[in-house]
Amino acid sequence: NQLNLRFRDYSFNSRKLTTMHPTNDPELKSFINTEPDSHFPIQNLPYGVCSPKEGGSAFICTAIGNYVLNLAELEQAGVFDGPELDGKRPFSELALNTFLSMGHKAWMEARSVISNLLDADEPSLRDNESLRELVLIPMDKVEMLLPVRIGDYTDFYSSEQHALNVGTMFRGVENALKPNWRHLPVGYHGRSSSVVVSGTDIHRPQGQILSGDGETPGFHPSDRVDFELEVGFITGEGNRLGEPIPVNKAREHIFGLVLVNDWSARDIQKWEYQPLGPFLAKNWATSISPWIVTLDALEPFRTGGPQQDPKPLPYLRSDRGWYDIELEVYLQGEQMQEPHRMAASNYKYLYWNMNQQLAHQTITGCDVQPGDLYASGTISGPLEDSYGSLLELSWNGERPLKLPNGEERAFLRDGDTVTMTGYARGDGYRIGFGEVKGKILPAKEL
Repeated sequence: NQLNLRFRDYSFNSRKLTTMHPTNDPELKSFINTEPDSHFPIQNLPYGVCSPKEGGSAFICTAIGNYVLNLAELEQAGVFDGPELDGKRPFSELALNTFLSMGHKAWMEARSVISNLLDADEPSLRDNESLRELVLIPMDKVEMLLPVRIGDYTDFYSSEQHALNVGTMFRGVENALKPNWRHLPVGYHGRSSSVVVSGTDIHRPQGQILSGDGETPGFHPSDRVDFELEVGFITGEGNRLGEPIPVNKAREHIFGLVLVNDWSARDIQKWEYQPLGPFLAKNWATSISPWIVTLDALEPFRTGGPQQDPKPLPYLRSDRGWYDIELEVYLQGEQMQEPHRMAASNYKYLYWNMNQQLAHQTITGCDVQPGDLYASGTISGPLEDSYGSLLELSWNGERPLKLPNGEERAFLRDGDTVTMTGYARGDGYRIGFGEVKGKILPAKEL
């Protein structure tokens, strides 16, 4: 059932983009209607994995308006017959790892084919009613799953405002930043087994906690559960062990971005983190949004970053890797009628960008694999309502926040639902991530 599909031979240089790629054209329209505030216009085309709620096999998909497009069925129909994808069948798998491993030429070929197929002027799918019914499925009829098999997970600490806020709380203004902070992207290796997709509810963790001025810890559920507003990147092609990824080539190894809520237990962390850093305070859950928004979709929203002083060492010098992505955090308690916006920040507030993060991770020769997750660390802006955690918003619990129904929050209570969302704002359209959402459940009884 080979489709009569026009394949555009788009030229695209991933190392030096000098003109806008046709798939980013703001004037593009799909035969699937999308409102101006939709997160998923034809200029986006993120990747995910879902399964029908009524039963059936999971499949790789993209999003267009309020629909998912089944890429596995389109692959079966012979749509992806270009030089990079023909015969390789990456969309017939249950995760995106194989597709990610194929590299940027394959990613752009698939993006071009899907964009053309959904174009308002392309009849191949628009006028094929039986195929449309097979491959276009309302979003409310599917359940989103983790889009990749996450092998490794690194969490960075790359927001200067966040680092200054936290450092000031615990060490004072003069010692807020450690001497190394402006010389390298600080990070640590996290736990990939507890990375979960949006919509997964999370039980409150419990552990050793030192109360007040005591010297001996007790064991009980955390009283200081917090969210962290982050954005993560997903790697594509990896590198061989012993071969660093140069900072000016990092873009070629990064497929796209997801929203990240790296849940934290602040009181557990306070007792355990010296001398090696977070452990149980972070390993109990990290939530990500189900859609991976590609860097190709975000290319029109690339922006400059902060002046880095002192100038980074040569292996970290990069003027690319920042994007203008608006971020928001909402909280809804069990007694609240609707969510309340707690904070609004932006991805461009990061001090260290994704290219620098990946170059630093691999400078020792550490190898990365397709589908690895690298989180930015909490993203806090310059204003108090742009802080990306309750630790900062309540200033370590000293200034609890008033909610519209009269309740207060210093840290999260059982039953609280946290929703994060984000998008890049174009002229009459948005490139969005959907949301990452989770609810705090009571601690499990031992």
